[in-house]
Amino acid sequence: MNGRRLLLGGLLLAALLPGAQAQEWPGIRDGALYLRAPHGDSLQVEWQPAWQAEANAERLYLQAGDGRLLARRDIAAEEVRGRQHWALRPEDGDQRLEIPGYSFRRYRVRHADDTAALFEPVKLHFCAELPAGTRLYFRVRGGERALLAGKYHGGVEGLYAERLSDGHSLYLPLSRDLHYSRSDRIALPVSAEDRVWSLRLRGRGKAAFWLDGSANLFAQRPEHLFSPELAPGKVGLELHGEVLGPTPKLGVALPYTPPEAPELLARLAPRAANHYSFVDVMTRNPRHERRFRPLYLNEHGIRTDSSLLAQTGRRAVLADADTSRAGLAAWIEGIRELGGSGTHYIAFADEPNLNYPDYASFAAYFARMAPLVRAYPGAREAGVRIAMPSSSRLVNGPTAEDANAKRGLDWARRLLAEHGEWIDALSWHEWMVRDLRATGVYRDSVRQAAQLVGVDAHGRPRKALLLEQTNLSSGNNVSPYEQETGFAALWWASVAVNAAQDGLLEMLNWFLATDDEGHFKGMIGLAGDGRYMLKPVGKAMAFMQRHWQEQVLRLDNDAFEVDVLAMRSGARIVLFGVNKTPRHQEVRLHGEPLTCRDQEPPRLHLLSATAEPGEGRLDCTEQPWRFSLPGETLFVLEWEAP
Repeated sequence: MNGRRLLLGGLLLAALLPGAQAQEWPGIRDGALYLRAPHGDSLQVEWQPAWQAEANAERLYLQAGDGRLLARRDIAAEEVRGRQHWALRPEDGDQRLEIPGYSFRRYRVRHADDTAALFEPVKLHFCAELPAGTRLYFRVRGGERALLAGKYHGGVEGLYAERLSDGHSLYLPLSRDLHYSRSDRIALPVSAEDRVWSLRLRGRGKAAFWLDGSANLFAQRPEHLFSPELAPGKVGLELHGEVLGPTPKLGVALPYTPPEAPELLARLAPRAANHYSFVDVMTRNPRHERRFRPLYLNEHGIRTDSSLLAQTGRRAVLADADTSRAGLAAWIEGIRELGGSGTHYIAFADEPNLNYPDYASFAAYFARMAPLVRAYPGAREAGVRIAMPSSSRLVNGPTAEDANAKRGLDWARRLLAEHGEWIDALSWHEWMVRDLRATGVYRDSVRQAAQLVGVDAHGRPRKALLLEQTNLSSGNNVSPYEQETGFAALWWASVAVNAAQDGLLEMLNWFLATDDEGHFKGMIGLAGDGRYMLKPVGKAMAFMQRHWQEQVLRLDNDAFEVDVLAMRSGARIVLFGVNKTPRHQEVRLHGEPLTCRDQEPPRLHLLSATAEPGEGRLDCTEQPWRFSLPGETLFVLEWEAP
């Protein structure tokens, strides 16, 4: 049967690619392909499960050379195997196929042999599962100081590089005991001329290889190496006066002690927060949290927060034993001492769908803890509310075995059905959406959360929606190429825009505020001299908070690479957005209310992912308003409406 299926697949491919040999890219898990088709071609993408595929929906994106989205393929969780065929047209320029990571499927891509293709692997994380003997080619431009880098992920264990012009070769063994954020690298000789190198992988399986200091692009044939052309993009926006709902409060996960760099936390200006509350600590010292909670409330103005009950070391599985009950009582007493200021959500466990053995175990624990909160004198008057289930991811499953039985949305649905009268908010954490082009997942998850809890006559969710924690990666599996660079700034801005787009979300928190020993994913980090500093994502947060408004306005946006959120506070209108790619973009804005006054003209503020804020030029003399966006830039357009 398998042989027959392979034969049929080969016949189909031959029919799709008449008169041409097929070129194949196997096992892609996280990366992109640039495709330059000199003639009409057919692109075939097939997938099969890698791990827990049945618990995870995924998407593929195909873009034109000017950034337009030509096609999007939604892959349902139950579609663990499948196939997609797209036409490649020369008039669409250098097209880009995006396979966003972290992927739970292996993708095999085929195209005609005369179509030049370049693979752009993700850096540090593994990008593919490859067969033994895999050979690729890359080019280093004259004068470039290029580094060949790689990381061992349990598969490929070394990289051989050979310069084709003279056979000069290098070998990079991949260390097995490095912290996840570290990698191996070797400098390539600098040449005055362009040089082509071959790359051969030692071993098979999970592979992580990439280039620093040169274009991170690899071909299967030397003659297929080219420089993708990023034609300027066009963005069409139409603003409407309709208010969709409030903007979410942007916040961070705060430390369990007073902050070490309070002046930098003040620059982040969080309006929300997420805390861990350790029941064993509070049982021994019921006043422990009262050292810092008043500080966060009174000095930093954080009046909306959520707390996750755990034990020290973030041990997540709790029982309704004396320690848990005593810790909960101490937490409520601490909130009562705040004098009824703000809203304080309590979750009884951290990511129960990841940490508890099954739903029944967690539901039984929840059913014993929730009545304690409702019965506690003065708790509700103090602003205490119950959030659940604080799951690891919402629509998709956690990164755990048997993830299909542990999807956060499913656990939330069951808890609402069984204990809905105790529940004030639906909360979750979102991880592993690492690709800038895939951040629309956040908008979809908020919409599905709202659909689950239902909406009232005004379109507001019947339970508050809280995205308590988010980051590109969970745990310690972080990449400095993401966390320490402008990439995180672009990603956070895009996530905030997408999550806020429909005015349904109440809280959105980045995890963490400050780097700690095992998690280098804060907005605040340590500089080389031991002083604390704002990372690029922290600078982006400060920029966002200065311009964040109260209400979301409806905005139509036809672009794929530029995300924009329209907001309003009184007469002040703000468009906040981000150009996520290096491509230059030309923006046209229609709609109402657009007001261009000589005495008080609209202002365009720019924040490059790698530079300080600046001002942009805007033509608002007639509609459409026109302005340009440099690549990889956050922007704010603001004006006063009549």
